Amino acid sequence: MKEVLIVVDMQNDFIDGSLGSKEATMIVGNVRSKIQSYLDAGKKVIYTKDTHPENYLETYEGKHLPVIHCVKDTPGWQISSELPWDETLCSAVEKGTFGFLAWKELLSDVTDIEICGLCTDICVISNALILRAIYPDKDIFVDAKCCAGVTPELHEAALKVMASNQIEIG
Repeated sequence: MKEVLIVVDMQNDFIDGSLGSKEATMIVGNVRSKIQSYLDAGKKVIYTKDTHPENYLETYEGKHLPVIHCVKDTPGWQISSELPWDETLCSAVEKGTFGFLAWKELLSDVTDIEICGLCTDICVISNALILRAIYPDKDIFVDAKCCAGVTPELHEAALKVMASNQIEIG
């Protein structure tokens, strides 16, 4: 594996569900095109799925973000049906918090990492910084046109922070 696309939390609850936004719905077409270009080139795509238990409101995160979302096996937890899936090239990982901690096991043979998805200022930045810490010498790229933040201002702020951590923003 040389290049991989990580699609962060493009789940129904973040697009048009309980935590959805106009900005999130606006990037779906861009993300779909990005994923399709990777699949057409025979490149790997990994989706992350924010995954919470039914008692989400009792968790640490739930006490600080008291909006039920991405409860496992609910419609809101599903990856948007508007996004392509290829049984050979696509996989999904579940994460119970903002960042996925097992990237090293999945990406040992990767040279370039591209990230897109939701939300720029929470889960995208968390995963980008985890990846930068694991892989200080790999190229990591975030496509700003394929990301949306909780607000446009937080989206821009997160892009600046990632750029200051040697993550290329395009």
